[in-house]
Amino acid sequence: MKFTEKTFTIPELIGISPKTIEEHLKLYSGYTKSANLILEKIDSLRTSDEEIAKNTYLISELQRRFSFEFDGMRNHEYYFEQFEGGANSKNDQSELVAKIKETWGSYEAWLLRFKEIAMTRGVGWAVLYFDKKTNTLNHAWVEEQHLGHLTGASVILALDMWEHSYMLDYVPSEKKKYVEAFFENLNFSVAEERFINSK
Repeated sequence: MKFTEKTFTIPELIGISPKTIEEHLKLYSGYTKSANLILEKIDSLRTSDEEIAKNTYLISELQRRFSFEFDGMRNHEYYFEQFEGGANSKNDQSELVAKIKETWGSYEAWLLRFKEIAMTRGVGWAVLYFDKKTNTLNHAWVEEQHLGHLTGASVILALDMWEHSYMLDYVPSEKKKYVEAFFENLNFSVAEERFINSK
């Protein structure tokens, strides 16, 4: 198995510089390459029962690291896809907006809650999920790249809150400005399509 690095057509953004996007895409590339390298290394350590026994600890640690690299790759794919096609505000008649209103009372109440999660101290991701089993929308703060994902739930919206996402444009005390810029540039129809496909 080999993962293929995706390319994204991202227009010039407001409040998020081309340099930030350029550097951020390099990190995404690194996650993809690392996920592939780890799988190759695991295979190379499993050539015989004797090699597996000798390398059990190393294989286990590589497997543990794989989840970080894989989720780093996948999280960034969700993130960058949300800028493709240019900014596009919510469709008030969409199924996602209706579900948001059903869950939080109003779109504005949901947006405030999501932005609060994005301001969580430390590095991580603010994520909106849909859980098909319970027909519910849920939020989570995902530590690093892989700790805290809601198992079995589909990612609807993903906001990268690692400092590399905004440090070329904003100092840490101004990360709220980055969150506002993210929503100003968001193609909300991507989230709406994910919601429809997750049902």
